[in-house]
Formats: sequence, structure tokens, C-alpha cells
Amino acid sequence: MKVMILCGGRGTRLKEETEFRPKPMVEVGGKPLLWHIMKIFSAFGYREFVMCLGYKGNMIKEYFLNYEAMNNDFTVQLGTQNKIQFHSNHEEKDWKVTLVDTGEESGTGARIKKASRYIEDDQFIVTYGDGVADINITDLITRHESAGKIGTITGVHPASRFGELLVQGNRVLKFHEKPQVREGLINGGFFVFKKAFLGYLREDDACLMEEGPLEELTAQGELSAYVHEGFWQCVDTYRELEFLNQLWKKGQAPWRKW
Repeated sequence: MKVMILCGGRGTRLKEETEFRPKPMVEVGGKPLLWHIMKIFSAFGYREFVMCLGYKGNMIKEYFLNYEAMNNDFTVQLGTQNKIQFHSNHEEKDWKVTLVDTGEESGTGARIKKASRYIEDDQFIVTYGDGVADINITDLITRHESAGKIGTITGVHPASRFGELLVQGNRVLKFHEKPQVREGLINGGFFVFKKAFLGYLREDDACLMEEGPLEELTAQGELSAYVHEGFWQCVDTYRELEFLNQLWKKGQAPWRKW
């Protein structure tokens, strides 16, 4: 089953970083956020990826074109052509990555539709290129298959914008900085679809997966929910990026399953 990653948005709320590079290439612990997302799926055996490129997509192409050189020791024999010997040093040897230019202005639904020619199996996974979680991908797939619906969406508890206080009288008993909200769910960005979902999409750039297509699936009773109770964090702001970097630096990154 292939994993389709939506990498084409402009990330305007993270302009400090995305003015110079696409959001999926923003780094956490010295590695692109995109790498972290791929490592999550790879840990569960899903190693075929389709990248839906848009804004500054050439930077993502260059990253993978130069991946071997940038992540290995290597020997170059000067004065000859193609005489480079890589001394394998990374663990991503079995990744297969397809990079598809889906247009700078395309909506999420249009990107999926434009890249769908690389989906051969009856089922495929879709996720965004800006969020990580300690989600169990095997469990997600199992739930999707047992539900028998066209699509499955992952619901997550978002992080609060504010610190949480537990107070007794005028005494603070507990302070928790930006805890996850325990009630209410939002779209966590980990989807599984049957190939039939492609019939709900258009190549028109205005097609957003989250509006018409998912609303139609819901109305037809063809969208099931998988609730993830654990860690989840998207990167929309610089503060959220710093939060992930601090977790990684402390060795407390919950999404690290490898």
C-alpha cells in the first residue's frame, strides 16, 4: 500500500521558514519534517511514497536526488565519470519515492487526483507533510478494513493554546504547559482510502479534499473514524516547530517509532 504525502502548500503561517523552503523541508532535529513522517510509516512496513509537490517542490526533488550523497560516506574517483562508491550509512535503503509535480495552486483533492496514476493498489494512505504522531499505522489500517467504508479519517485531540492550571483556593496544585485537550476531536491528517475515493475528486485546482469529497463520503455513510488518543502535533507556527525540536533534543519525541 502506498503512502501519498501532500507537500505542496505554502505554509504562510510559518513564513520565517517557508519563505525559503517548503514546509515539509523545515527541520526537526536536523532532519526535514518530511523525513520524520516517512520514518513513522517505514517503522510499520510502509515504504513506498508518492509526494504531491507544489510550492518550492524542486527543493524536495533535490533532497531525494542527493539523498545518497548527503546521508552516506562516499568515495569519488576523480578524472572518471560515474565513479562514486557509496559506503552505506543510512537505514532508508528500501524506500521507493515517487515525486509528482501537482501544481503550486492546487487544492488537496486536486493534488491527490493528479498523482493518482501512481496508485495501483485498491487502498492507499494519505497524510499531510506537516504533522507527526505516535499513531499505530497497523491499527489504523486494520480499523479501516474492518469498517468496510471507502474512507477512514483519524481524529485527534489538539493541543491547547494555553497552559492548564489546577487550582485549590489560591494555591496552584498543578501546571501543565499546553496539554492536549481531552474532549473534542479534529482532523489529524492520517487517512486511508479505497481507490473508489478518486471518483469523488477532480483535477480542478479548486478541489479541496476536506470540503466536498469528505463531506460527500460523510453524507453517504462511507467515512469511518479512527480515534488516536496519543501524541499528535502539526507544525503551523514557529513555536510549534520549536516545541518539536525541544522534544527531539531531550530524547522525548513520542513519534519516534524507529
